[in-house]
Amino acid sequence: MLSYNELKIGTLFEVDGTPYEVLAYEFLRMQQRKPVAKTKIKNLITGQVIERNFHQNENLKEIEVDKVPIIYLYNNKGQYWFCEKGNPKNRFEISKEKVGNGIDFIKSNSEVLAMKLDEQILSIKLPIKIEVKIKDAPPGTRGNTAQGGTKMATLETGVQVAVPLFINTDDIIRINTDTGQYVERVEKAK
Repeated sequence: MLSYNELKIGTLFEVDGTPYEVLAYEFLRMQQRKPVAKTKIKNLITGQVIERNFHQNENLKEIEVDKVPIIYLYNNKGQYWFCEKGNPKNRFEISKEKVGNGIDFIKSNSEVLAMKLDEQILSIKLPIKIEVKIKDAPPGTRGNTAQGGTKMATLETGVQVAVPLFINTDDIIRINTDTGQYVERVEKAK
């Protein structure tokens, strides 16, 4: 059992038979009041994010999930298809809510982690940073760039992302899948 002050970002627990993950945690202690854990939690079945306060008299049941490697195959009309690692015949679909927005940066045939509870896939855990190739980047324009400028470039996965002006077509860059933002250039185009 977890007490309210043992909650941390990423902790998995159960409330009323429903699994949740802590996305944000703040410990509040106001004058002459009992301390409170203010959290933002995500329902692992529906994907709904809610804010909830936990008090010192509440105990929460910690849950263990299995992290199973799976292979991302492709998406078609909003359907995201995966297969078991080492068994490409066993294909299955996972909804956009469970996959998240970061899947748009992942290339086909890439390995991701499936979070499973009782053989049911709750969500997909993507790598925090990935390397992708720039498919199309317009030339950088000089001018009003006192703080540095950005331009929109298209990645090999088809997603557009803001990159610095010095990034060119065929460069390989690193992207943060949580925020969808450019991190750094890994390799310059030859």
